[in-house]
Amino acid sequence: MTLNLTTLANGVRIVTENMPGLKSVSVGVWVCAGGRHERADQNGIAHFLEHMAFKGTAGRSALQIAEEIEDVGGYINAYTSREMTAYYARVLSGDVGLALDVIADIVLNPVFDAREIETERHVILQEIGQALDTPDDIIFDWLQEVSYPDQPFGRAILGEAARVAAFARDDLTGFVAQHYSPANMIVSAAGGVDHGQVVALVERLFGGLAARPAQVIAPAAFLGGERREVKALEQVHFALSFEAPGYRDAAVHTAQVFSTALGGGMSSRLFQKIREERGLCYAIYAQSGAYEDTGQITIYAGTSEEEIGELTGLTIDELKRSADEMTEAEVARARAQLKAGLLMGLESPSNRAERNARMLAIWGRVPDLDESVAKIEAVGLSDVRRYAEAMGSARAALALYGPVAAAPGLEAIRERLAA
Repeated sequence: MTLNLTTLANGVRIVTENMPGLKSVSVGVWVCAGGRHERADQNGIAHFLEHMAFKGTAGRSALQIAEEIEDVGGYINAYTSREMTAYYARVLSGDVGLALDVIADIVLNPVFDAREIETERHVILQEIGQALDTPDDIIFDWLQEVSYPDQPFGRAILGEAARVAAFARDDLTGFVAQHYSPANMIVSAAGGVDHGQVVALVERLFGGLAARPAQVIAPAAFLGGERREVKALEQVHFALSFEAPGYRDAAVHTAQVFSTALGGGMSSRLFQKIREERGLCYAIYAQSGAYEDTGQITIYAGTSEEEIGELTGLTIDELKRSADEMTEAEVARARAQLKAGLLMGLESPSNRAERNARMLAIWGRVPDLDESVAKIEAVGLSDVRRYAEAMGSARAALALYGPVAAAPGLEAIRERLAA
């Protein structure tokens, strides 16, 4: 694997990774403008922009955008996260120039036609409605909201229906003007790719953009809280989160190993105790999520109204026991899961392009894979036990959805955790 970095004079960063033997390339533009960059009155605008990118440019109709990529057997897509909006394509190596030309066009030259805005507004409102009808989706939006209350990082990426219904063309162009600057753009490509070719293409397509400083964003602050939503569902949906390290914190790898051992697979403590031994749920898991300056360990489960109290108590008890009873075998298994997940995932050029863009945005460089693996391997049993012990005083947040009357509240959970 050969990784190369170049920064244009105006600030656009280019990262490519050649993967020998591949005949295809994943290439895209990652813009450091996501949900956390929105003002309260803009909530949902980054996601709206992502949708509008494919609705036509000054030189291409929506159909032409799709046809040009699909005519060569490729595909094109986009997504919005809390920290980024990505526009990317997968094509054969000989079609990289076409893919970048189309992506540059949709990022730099969208027309925001009034009729298309109304059409896509309706699509997004349907998407919001679908999320509200999916308990194990919407509960994580609510958990995020109470974890980071009254700040951009806590707001739903889709936005609220009433706000999305009011967005106008000026809202879209204003957000682009504020955040779609060269300093906020990363072009990333991985697969059968030539770095020099990509740099020349990006220089032609993006080099004429005027340089300007990137926007400074407020740091995220995990504060914690509780939200209960009563609804006549078959199950109570339970989501509990704890403040965890962000990517720039050296403890991020310890948090990942701990959460994997706690609830990262069928052999994990939560799965074995609560599903396999007690049969209290179909799904239960723990996961660690990291961002630039913050992170969360999240535990999710769904269970019956009658058993939510027992499930919650056992979950907290397992978390507490891990501080004293976590074994070397469990930690070794968690390290192996994380390492294998990282390495197997990065056999995909799309995943490599995404990782390289994200790491460059956070670190200003792309850590070598050997470096990342070494940091996972360096996490020992004593590190995990100390981390588990500190969870007793970590800030926490709770979201519940369904027949929740019998569910313990956050204060009761904190008391049991601290006892």
